[in-house]
Amino acid sequence: MTVSKEQLYIFAGSYAEAENSGIYVYTFDEQTGRLSRTDEWGGLKNPTFLNVDAERRLLYAIGETVDETGNKVGEAAAFAIDAASGKLELLNRAVTVASTTCHIQRDAASKYATVTSYHGGMVGLSAIEADGRIGALLDSQQHTGSSSHPERQDRPHPHSSFYSPDGRYLLVSDLGLDLIITYALDREQNKLARVQAATVPPGSGPRHLTFHPNGKFVYVINEINSTISSFAYEAEHGELTPLSTVGTIPASVTIENSCAEIAISKDGRYLYGSNRGHDSIVVFSVNSDDGSLEVVQHISVEGGHPRHFALTPNGAYLLAANRDTDNIVTFSVDANSGKLTYTGVQEQVSKPVCVIPIYLTVQHS
Repeated sequence: MTVSKEQLYIFAGSYAEAENSGIYVYTFDEQTGRLSRTDEWGGLKNPTFLNVDAERRLLYAIGETVDETGNKVGEAAAFAIDAASGKLELLNRAVTVASTTCHIQRDAASKYATVTSYHGGMVGLSAIEADGRIGALLDSQQHTGSSSHPERQDRPHPHSSFYSPDGRYLLVSDLGLDLIITYALDREQNKLARVQAATVPPGSGPRHLTFHPNGKFVYVINEINSTISSFAYEAEHGELTPLSTVGTIPASVTIENSCAEIAISKDGRYLYGSNRGHDSIVVFSVNSDDGSLEVVQHISVEGGHPRHFALTPNGAYLLAANRDTDNIVTFSVDANSGKLTYTGVQEQVSKPVCVIPIYLTVQHS
């Protein structure tokens, strides 16, 4: 008799040289919040951001390499995941866009991977083959322009791409332009077509975003001025309408700070953002009627520079990846209040940048 069990794995990407381990795999104990390493993989330079296809047991990672002329370019790698052991097997790696990348995303149908190039000012659309391998680069969109910050916004700096819930649109946050650019995904032509651009206040520096589960709102975390901008989302045309912008650190705090990651609870009641400098997670309650936010908590990440964090699929825990203190820290989540409590559990890992918790189905005879 075969028995199926859901195992919660944590996949972490990091800054690393190609000769060192850069991708790490852990099992997660949902009773204690502890992580146990099951695998680590070296061979990619700076596999900082990951994406996991749980249904097909595939992991995708960015990396950087050089072309035939010696210029730095982006690449992506596909791995098969052994759900029973957590071991990774490299399927292939392929060059993506003509510059280094900082983010990778996958559409729900697993037909496309999009990579974002902060330094190159572009977003690229690559095929995902039927067997899960990374295919050819199908399209790239070069951004142009600048915004108000003289050092951080003298050119385009797209930082992430996220697909709309219905998969029709791709929203790209451009830190250098203070824009959220919406592209329509043309599945017949395998192209991205620019639809509109929504603005955040000058000097904000939009980095990552998340959709409210009700599909009516989008929340964008702004790196430069430590704020979160709220938008109403119109799904038919992929349009964003600005609603409000709120700060992520207490008004009395004068320490230099920048923001990184944003996430929302599955029930849409609480929104979370990371502060680097203040080194905290901010928790907001969310009004699901008008999308407005109210601060609930600021809590230390028990480390430095929380570049990324993630909620576990059941929402019971939050894991923060602290790049500068080489640790992943776990917090329990109070479902009623949204508040976080440090579990006392940390896992040491070199320069973590991305952490992805996900269930994989394990079958036992």
